[in-house]
Amino acid sequence: MQYHQLYSVVISILEKEIAPKFTYHNADHTQIVLDNAIAIGEKENISEGEMILLKTAALLHDVGFVENHLNHEMLSCKFAKKHLPEFGYSSKEISQICEMIMATKLPQTPKNHLSNILCDADLYYLGGDQYQFYADQLYHEFKSSGILKTKEEWHQRQLDYLKEHRYFTKWVQEQRNEKKIENKLTLEKHGARFSKKGRGLENFQDLISAIGGIIIAAFALNSFLVPNHFFDGGITGISLLVHEVYHFNLAAVIVIFNIPLVILSYFTVGRNFALKTFLSVVFLGICLWQLPAVDITNDKTIVAIFGGAFLGIGVGLVMRAGAALDGIEVLALYTLKRTSFTITEIILGINIIIFGIAAIKFGIETSLYSVLTYFVATRCIDYVVEGIQAYTGVTIISTKSEEIKFELVNRLGRGITIYKGERGFLPGKYDVSADCDIIYTVITRLEMRKVKNLVHIIDPNAFIYANTIREAAGGIIKSRVKH
Repeated sequence: MQYHQLYSVVISILEKEIAPKFTYHNADHTQIVLDNAIAIGEKENISEGEMILLKTAALLHDVGFVENHLNHEMLSCKFAKKHLPEFGYSSKEISQICEMIMATKLPQTPKNHLSNILCDADLYYLGGDQYQFYADQLYHEFKSSGILKTKEEWHQRQLDYLKEHRYFTKWVQEQRNEKKIENKLTLEKHGARFSKKGRGLENFQDLISAIGGIIIAAFALNSFLVPNHFFDGGITGISLLVHEVYHFNLAAVIVIFNIPLVILSYFTVGRNFALKTFLSVVFLGICLWQLPAVDITNDKTIVAIFGGAFLGIGVGLVMRAGAALDGIEVLALYTLKRTSFTITEIILGINIIIFGIAAIKFGIETSLYSVLTYFVATRCIDYVVEGIQAYTGVTIISTKSEEIKFELVNRLGRGITIYKGERGFLPGKYDVSADCDIIYTVITRLEMRKVKNLVHIIDPNAFIYANTIREAAGGIIKSRVKH
């Protein structure tokens, strides 16, 4: 094996052909990994022949970056299979080298001693004093490649990886584990500062959203629905009915009717949600009491459409802030646990009663216009709460699933789920099939075109299908709003 000649050729290629944006994965990194591998190999007492194989794998493990950063390990193996025979390497030796290179792919999966050494040499810096220096190089590389956008995102990624990473060789564990823990604790301190700053901004945004939403909702009630004797669904609809029949103060009725449901939400949803909802309902009552009513129009169609729209926008903004102006969902959630009915069926039943009473007391025409108001309000809530965040589930089947997975995770920043499947079974070729990874991810609907373009560039023949996620379990605020 002519290792020294190979070394000169590969280092020259790395120095000349790797793009400048790769501030971490370059010739310097390869030399560092090579030096680390030699040092660890000596401590692990490997043989001279094994040392040559290890050095060759370390030398070639990132040469794939010359061609593409996607699946660079596979491209490095391709380079090895093409060029190593020219330097006297046998097929068996090349296979061993490729096994070591593929083991460095994250998450690392070494299956033998030499692979353990190379994996530890590749990420030796995680437990070193110069961790921050190399981490910054990698951050700038990821940012210039479009994999990351913010420093906060990078800190979280590094913190997650340090929590999961482990060294494989005993000598490296003894040398690097303690410092790696120190580096993780330092990152956690930085992350806490980022998190505190982010929570403060998020709370301020929620406050503005809630205040604006409450004022808009109060405007809709005072200037559209109440003057024209229109109704809505849920607790708001019940409050309007009581106000019209008994002429009680609407502000007081809405607050009184929602308080039991706020208390109930404390036990069924959580303290934070209950507190936010209570404050929102009280502020709504104050706005209804203090804000002047403006008689805008008596046209029933305009009242139904625009009254419902303003009400829906207001309620939706409050929902985005993590609260509610109408406790009907809390009641439905509570009832759901004690009956076989779904939340949708429970809310539908309550609203049928509300609009039925409205029809009896105030006429069918008023009831039907109120149904239109409710429909418009519901659609506006859906748009405000979901808006560009409306989610779509996307399934992708492709022979180039590795490249697609990398782009979805690192360029779009999306989590993915992989199903092991089998593709093929075409008409006339039923007996032809192959194993494949079926990729599933959840994106916003405005990202759909971006995903299609991304997949098409990698594999024009990929099969993609999408479905709208209409409802999700695990919380009434994150689920589709039913008003």
